[in-house]
Amino acid sequence: MADIILRRAAPSDARLVLDLIQAAFAEYRGKLKPESGAYGETPEGLAAQLVGRQGALIAERDGEAVGCVLFRDEGEDLYFGRLSVLPEHRRAGVAEALVAAVEDEARARGASGVLLGVRIALTGNQRLFARLGYVEISREAHPGFSEPTSINMRKALQ
Repeated sequence: MADIILRRAAPSDARLVLDLIQAAFAEYRGKLKPESGAYGETPEGLAAQLVGRQGALIAERDGEAVGCVLFRDEGEDLYFGRLSVLPEHRRAGVAEALVAAVEDEARARGASGVLLGVRIALTGNQRLFARLGYVEISREAHPGFSEPTSINMRKALQ
């Protein structure tokens, strides 16, 4: 299998990033309460997120885009979300490569850690992040919910 090539997304990549997110999150439609905000993303909204100190990384293999991740500053940390890998490319190191690249970006910025949020229902994703060194720091409920729906996780950087 070919190596994974990572590159920073440009605003002109917004449609590609949206397509990757929608394909990766399709399996969760109707299974998460509330529905993921990923379904409400637009090319225009994503293009605005691909400038300045926020951005995205795209993973490519054999010239094909196979995954992406969004990131932004959050206090002294770097937050990432919408970690997306096409279903046929999962369990092949793409997610790990994207997370490692976010961690490298955080170090380059002088961030003290990396944050993420993961739905409580997505136990496989929680296990992945725990294996990568992330620990639960809090739980929160989405607006309109009385019980927690999401887990916030953090990895301190050395």
